[in-house]
Amino acid sequence: MTTTILLDGQSLSLEGLIAVAHGAKVSLCPDARQRMEASRQLVDLIAAGDEPVYGINTGFGALAEVAVEREDLGRLQRNLVLSHAVGVGPPLSVAETRALMTLRANVLARGVSGVRVALVERLIDLLNLGIHPHIPRKGSVGASGDLAPLAHLAMALIGEGRVRDQAGAGEAVADVLKRHGFTPLVLEAKEGLGLTNGTQAMLAVGALALHQAEQLTDLADVAGACSLEGLLGTVRAFDSRVMDARPHPGQRECARRLRAFLADSEVMQSHQDCDRVQDPYSLRCMPQVHGATRQALAHVRSVLEIEINSATDNPLIFSDEGESISGGNFHGQPLALALDYLAIATAELANISERRIEQLVNPMLSGLPAFLTPEPGLNSGFMITQVTAAALINENKVLCHPASVDSIPSSANREDHVSMGMTSANKALVVVENVGRVLGIELLTAAQALDFRQPLKAGSGVQAAYEIIRGVVDHLEEDRALAHDLEAMRDILHSGAIRKAAESAAGLTDSSSH
Repeated sequence: MTTTILLDGQSLSLEGLIAVAHGAKVSLCPDARQRMEASRQLVDLIAAGDEPVYGINTGFGALAEVAVEREDLGRLQRNLVLSHAVGVGPPLSVAETRALMTLRANVLARGVSGVRVALVERLIDLLNLGIHPHIPRKGSVGASGDLAPLAHLAMALIGEGRVRDQAGAGEAVADVLKRHGFTPLVLEAKEGLGLTNGTQAMLAVGALALHQAEQLTDLADVAGACSLEGLLGTVRAFDSRVMDARPHPGQRECARRLRAFLADSEVMQSHQDCDRVQDPYSLRCMPQVHGATRQALAHVRSVLEIEINSATDNPLIFSDEGESISGGNFHGQPLALALDYLAIATAELANISERRIEQLVNPMLSGLPAFLTPEPGLNSGFMITQVTAAALINENKVLCHPASVDSIPSSANREDHVSMGMTSANKALVVVENVGRVLGIELLTAAQALDFRQPLKAGSGVQAAYEIIRGVVDHLEEDRALAHDLEAMRDILHSGAIRKAAESAAGLTDSSSH
């Protein structure tokens, strides 16, 4: 059954947004239509009068005091869109573009932006037909919102620019609109500003990054449990009494999951009387580290969920009171800080994962053959996968410097403090992707270690994850090009198969994890 997400500017969830990003259709709520029509009537009234109101009959930014003649108001809005379409670099992905289009339509549907219903209807038509504007990723400083990316989005409504195909910029928007029987919209007072002012680009990229990071947090628990089994570690450090003595919710949740994954382990039973006193931090402290990331992402989610249904353009039109008020809701600082936090918190999953990889491949630490190959020396085994993980982590450490600590004034110092939130979003997404790669390396390496523990079976969740991995990647008997295996792991991680299998086998299908 095809899912249709209703847009009303008030109730869009993160899960609903993700669904549209990946192909779900949208429709406009009738109540939202009524609110938009009321605010539009007020804009038309202001535009017909002589009192200067920012964005309706004045210039923009540092030109806010420059009055614009009534007959030029439509041209003013078109010029705004064209002049602000200055994005550079690679385009947003199709999923990111769809998320951006959805968020912008939802914000306008709230009914305080003063644009015509026709603009939202056209955005919805483009979404449902799979017509995605080519939107360069770079060029926004995050206040007055994501001006450049949103201008490229607005270009599609007026028949300018190009659409995005899987390879990048495809055919001209005007040709695509004509083929579907659409004529380009002619913008009226306030509408160019209503389309370009806001935080939806950083929010679109950030929401997709958060969704992926939440899944990786769950996967990190699976990977850590697999490594623990391969290294003959103990579950004792995850005892609920230890967790209750320091009751951070994320820590307790991670420990609960680890205990479930490791339940009924023959491997663990085989060494319960060994002389090891305690495991290394990368094993023993998984609840404390993974759990801290889990809580950080919960905070990021709370910020993004508020932003999804927030009006972030300027000025805002309050039809009930008959007022237009200039404010600063376009400023991306709440998102910039949260998305920097997202990058830092998610990067820690890779940092601790790489240490577990080292534990697995180092014979002085694992008690297993060097680099997990049956014939070390002749073969290098998993030696260089740890090097790849180290390279990705080094890139993450560079990217985790917060963009939000910087501000470069713009628009003749009228916009004298900006958030740099789009930079925060873009680099957070790269960090998250790198973390997924590192966790894939750990899972592949842990599966090789578990091969050496056979015929003993691992805990229920670990065994299920192991079997999924071995259904895709064979045991490494002698050296081969592991790049192919790493790509296979990336694909299976993106599918969620390993995480879902482990959680199902461990009885965690109804857990609080995402």
